[in-house]
Amino acid sequence: MISAEILEFPKRIETAEDPQRALENAVVRLLKSKPFYGHLLLGFRRRLAAGNHAIGVTVVNGTPTLNVDPLQFSDLHSLEQQALLEHVIKHLLHLHPVRGRCHHHLTWDVATDLAINPSIDNMPLQAPQPVAFRLETGLAAEEYARFLKNDFDLGTLEGEGIGDLDQSQGGQSGQGVQEKLDEQTSPRPVDDHRIWSEADATPECLAEQAVREMVREAHRKAHGEVPEDVSELVDGWLAPPMIPWQQVLRQFIGTAGRIGRQSTWQRQHRRFQHDTPGTRKRRQLNLLVAIDVSESTDEGPLREAFARELLQIARGRDSHITVLYAHSRIRRIDTYRSSQVVAEVVHGGGFTDLRPVFDYAKQMHPLPAAIIYLTDGYGPAPQEMEFPTLWVLTPDGQKPVEWGVELRLGAEP
Repeated sequence: MISAEILEFPKRIETAEDPQRALENAVVRLLKSKPFYGHLLLGFRRRLAAGNHAIGVTVVNGTPTLNVDPLQFSDLHSLEQQALLEHVIKHLLHLHPVRGRCHHHLTWDVATDLAINPSIDNMPLQAPQPVAFRLETGLAAEEYARFLKNDFDLGTLEGEGIGDLDQSQGGQSGQGVQEKLDEQTSPRPVDDHRIWSEADATPECLAEQAVREMVREAHRKAHGEVPEDVSELVDGWLAPPMIPWQQVLRQFIGTAGRIGRQSTWQRQHRRFQHDTPGTRKRRQLNLLVAIDVSESTDEGPLREAFARELLQIARGRDSHITVLYAHSRIRRIDTYRSSQVVAEVVHGGGFTDLRPVFDYAKQMHPLPAAIIYLTDGYGPAPQEMEFPTLWVLTPDGQKPVEWGVELRLGAEP
């Protein structure tokens, strides 16, 4: 039962800098009250921009990403801020942004909220709840989607299936879906689900790997203190993954960005028809691969296995790969096209500094679509990075920073 005091969230008087600080303050409060959630939030990549919602979460190129509109977020009461942060965290823990690809968008949007909202205190009153649909609590999103299917699946998967047509030609007027939604207090998500489309380019396997590493890190930093309502879910994330490292490597590379366009007479130009060839996006594997050649990672068989797998992936598509061999500095730079890639192992020595590789990446033209770093992870690294990064770690290595996706060589099912 929500108290009357909580129902009325008073607006706070903000200073000019409060909108930019609101998220940081909310995360600090969450770190104190629910450390596991707070540490999870610290692992998100953040994007601050104006939008239609105060907050949202998605997966971009394998990286969990938090979208925040500072002005809208700062206008919320602190209790609502914490509730929405828990809300988006649970969406990610359940992999909702990547699990609904075969469902109608509005159906999945509402179904996922029905699955998690009852367990969160102080959610905004307009947040969808099972009681509005006369459904029981505690069901999975897929179960709610099945119950909602007949109400919402009235259009294509791309649309929301809701229009303003109130009378068909030659027919009679009747209650439309929009009116039905209005009667049920407009059960639309209170966070931004539209950005979930950005997760379509990330295979579910890769998203799982990214979330698993975030959960492990947050669990460690919170000293095993996990909210009771997600304890079983977290236990599942902490269990050893049953994913071959080769599969994760292939799926990470598969999400590398599209670059360039090329002309083709096989596709008609949209404006000039047959007088001009059409265009199509050209997929090119544009990667920066870094190999740590310090003594601590001088493990020949693992490096050779990694090189062989990378070779097979590169030869299967148009590729441009820059390979850096480095320890405390860059010792050697090689560039390859798909037909030139070779599985070479370079030996080195000394201590490890991971920063020179990322400094080099920022100076490349064109910029790499992603970075793959084979290392044990023991060395200083940048505090943040805009490039999607896969840390390929030795069996006893450690992830050097919170950002990026972790892949541990030798992890077989």
